[in-house]
Amino acid sequence: MTRIFSAIFIALTFFLCSCNSNNSNTQASMSDSVHIVTSANDSYDSTFKVEAQSFADIQVLRYQVPGFDQLPLQQKQLAYYLSEAALAGRDIYYDQKSKYGIMLRKTLENMYGTYTGDKNTDDWKKFQTYCGRFWFSYGYHHHYNNTKFFPECSADYFLKVANASDTTQFPKETTESLKAFLQRVKTIIYDPKIEPKLVNLSPNIDNVLASSVNFYEGVTQKEVEDYYAKFNSNGDQPMWGLNSKVVKENGQVVEKTWKLNGMYSSAIQKIIEWLDKAATVAENPQQKTALQLLSQYYKTGDLKTFDDYNIAWVKDTASRLDAVNGFIEVYDDPLARKGSFESVVSMKDIETSKKINAIAAQAQWFEDHSPLMPEHKKKNVKGIIAKAITVIMESGGGGPSSSIGINLPNNEWIRKEVGSKSVSQSNIIHSYNVDNASSGMLDEFGLNDSVKARIRQYGNLAADLHTDMHEVIGHASGQLNQGVQTTDKTLKTYASALEEARADLVGLYYIMDPKLIEIGVMPSLEVGKAEYDSYMMNGLITQLTRLKLGEQLEEAHMRNRQLNAMWAYEHGKKDNVVQFVKKNGKTYVQINDYEKLRQLFGELLREIQRVKSEGDYNAGKNLIETYGVKVDQALLKEVLARYKILNIKPYRGFIQPRLTPVMDGDKIVNVKIEYPDNFFDQMMEYGKKYSFLGVKN
Repeated sequence: MTRIFSAIFIALTFFLCSCNSNNSNTQASMSDSVHIVTSANDSYDSTFKVEAQSFADIQVLRYQVPGFDQLPLQQKQLAYYLSEAALAGRDIYYDQKSKYGIMLRKTLENMYGTYTGDKNTDDWKKFQTYCGRFWFSYGYHHHYNNTKFFPECSADYFLKVANASDTTQFPKETTESLKAFLQRVKTIIYDPKIEPKLVNLSPNIDNVLASSVNFYEGVTQKEVEDYYAKFNSNGDQPMWGLNSKVVKENGQVVEKTWKLNGMYSSAIQKIIEWLDKAATVAENPQQKTALQLLSQYYKTGDLKTFDDYNIAWVKDTASRLDAVNGFIEVYDDPLARKGSFESVVSMKDIETSKKINAIAAQAQWFEDHSPLMPEHKKKNVKGIIAKAITVIMESGGGGPSSSIGINLPNNEWIRKEVGSKSVSQSNIIHSYNVDNASSGMLDEFGLNDSVKARIRQYGNLAADLHTDMHEVIGHASGQLNQGVQTTDKTLKTYASALEEARADLVGLYYIMDPKLIEIGVMPSLEVGKAEYDSYMMNGLITQLTRLKLGEQLEEAHMRNRQLNAMWAYEHGKKDNVVQFVKKNGKTYVQINDYEKLRQLFGELLREIQRVKSEGDYNAGKNLIETYGVKVDQALLKEVLARYKILNIKPYRGFIQPRLTPVMDGDKIVNVKIEYPDNFFDQMMEYGKKYSFLGVKN
């Protein structure tokens, strides 16, 4: 359902996120711009260098794993096995992003690693930057806006590098000459007509044919929708189609399931091997059962087994270590059905979990007092498990572009009947905060000294609380009407953006509620005002820094934030609740009535929940297309000019720690954790060690 991602935003050290949770792993959606509070864990090394390489629009960071060295050996072994299972699946994500993904990656790795020419030229640096972007995004589509990017070096230089590399190591077809292979690669990379957009959500087109993601081949959107129409999606049913590619064979639409002895079998076999080892050192019987079910799911591809795993996983509340591993988020699918591979291995941050637990304990109160229609409220909110975690390893959709929050599982009926886990990623947030400290965004885009001072004082806490509310309460709130199918069928291409908007609105509505003061997680409503200032600034202005002139909003979380902010702005005009103001030729956002803005957020929350509960596609489409897509190009031009001066990279991601077993013969006696500092070296290391799939799958 969601995952929350960090965004570059504002303020501050304030940071943002998004939600993948429903990521349900939340993709950092919530506020992609809001900042988060530093973990209560005081064991971070203040001399640790967070920043690593930067290239293009990306700043690569590093994160610490405080407390890992103090874990008992059994838990260290478990972390190692789960981390290896995570990395074993990274090839899958490359192939999911493009049918050319693995072939191109192997080609670039060979060129980068064996080129014998001068590596001090500007052209080489441009080629190196392209490699970095490709590895960071798991392909040549931008990790956030989904558009194809291209090398800044010329095609002639690209071929020069290729021909001065180890030409015996290129993944060319047996009957293909080297010249023909390199020409094919050059064309795929440089031709803007080939796979121009990973996910195209434009209305009134065939979104399957217009999207280059490798979930469908040789089929139309209607054929896919007709194929899945026969699957019952009411009641306690799996998320049909989550783990398969849809193709045509002999004129018939069929699924190629991602499982052992199916599609991606050789990588999945490695995942299974590591999961089976992890089960032997599980912390308790419940965790062991969950790991065994996950392994069984990979062996069979049976989505009912995946549901059994998710239920067992949610019920495992005692374990210190945890992992997400599988085909999880559906953001890369224009029809919001296919899950991208991702894995996040973590351990519980005990101190930081106290605040998020206080919110989860009041889940029923929040549901009962929400502005939703009575028939759309859950009468019995089940099993919300909330905690803060320290990330140990990320792979696939989990990293290097990391979220700051996760809420899973995504299956609606499990969330309703059994419960869910909501987490904030403490050490990821810590690194973001360290990096955010001197961004200059708040000074440039903050309205006045009063607003800036409030955000500086409360912005981290505000963003953190909004993220917690988004993940813990937002995604778990509301219910579908009896007989209404799941949103992949009812809301289709608009499902993800509407779900993220809905969860954001829950957080926005309650962050101005005295209840948060009462339960001890917030000192005053000034925190809520700081979040409103940050959110409206981001939704209407600062998130535009991620666009280019002429572009509209495509990414689900960006659409979500503008929808919420623009709808409130437009519907509050008669009372002048929010306005754009000009100062010294620059545009700012000014909130004139915080309480009325809260009421507007509540009204929109009520409507979006109605859209979801009733499956009202036309109303959902109208909300997104009217408020969440269109961008004022004059304002965009101004924002980009102001942002350029700050010299900030708008996107960030991470180098992963390295876990290395210390052996005594064939017995592990310790596991060391190391912190590499070169993103390019790590990508080359991963390419050699975790390359399990062929170029065609």
